Amino acid sequence: MKNIITKSLVSTVIAGSLVLTSASVSALEKGDWLVRFGAVNVNPNDSSSGLTAVGSTATVGVDDNTQAFANLSYMIRDNIALELLAATPFSHDIVGTGSLSSLGKVGETKQLPPTFSIQYHFKPKSNLRPYVGAGINYTVFFSEKATNTITSLKLDDSVGLAAQAGFDVNISKDWFFNADVRYINIETTAHTSLGTSEVKINPTVISLGVGTRF
Repeated sequence: MKNIITKSLVSTVIAGSLVLTSASVSALEKGDWLVRFGAVNVNPNDSSSGLTAVGSTATVGVDDNTQAFANLSYMIRDNIALELLAATPFSHDIVGTGSLSSLGKVGETKQLPPTFSIQYHFKPKSNLRPYVGAGINYTVFFSEKATNTITSLKLDDSVGLAAQAGFDVNISKDWFFNADVRYINIETTAHTSLGTSEVKINPTVISLGVGTRF
């Protein structure tokens, strides 16, 4: 499922860039505000240590989830922006892996990953505007629930670095299409009835949407 979602989003990005590059140019400049919104998929590149009360092979994994996102950017220079990313809460199933793989789903959690970044826009005066960015992420886990064998579950919040690359391409004078790929460092300690586990989620985050400027 993760590979299907990723391939579908990448195909949409390529198709969108080809279709929309003929739109009229609307240059960015210092003082502009940009608002983007759409759909975002969090696809974990997950791994974990074994639950301490069971053994090193008793590991867990985290499934992907798609939600709505919105971000707000402010151009502090013609080609430099500050961006804050927000989204509706993500819901992730936690599944047994390794010696726990036969259990399937063992828990679930919700999380919010607000991310603050600084971006460099390579061609702010062009119709197609690629950019890169780097920043910091704070992920809050909540509504954790154990569902199978594990009878209690709590996840620590996470602070980590984030990197991104994406582009905007004009649809009209004030509206544009956006595609963005991020890698976010999210690591947490899972506290369960079977001991603790150090869980690395480290997701690839792919978003597609539209935006406007004012």
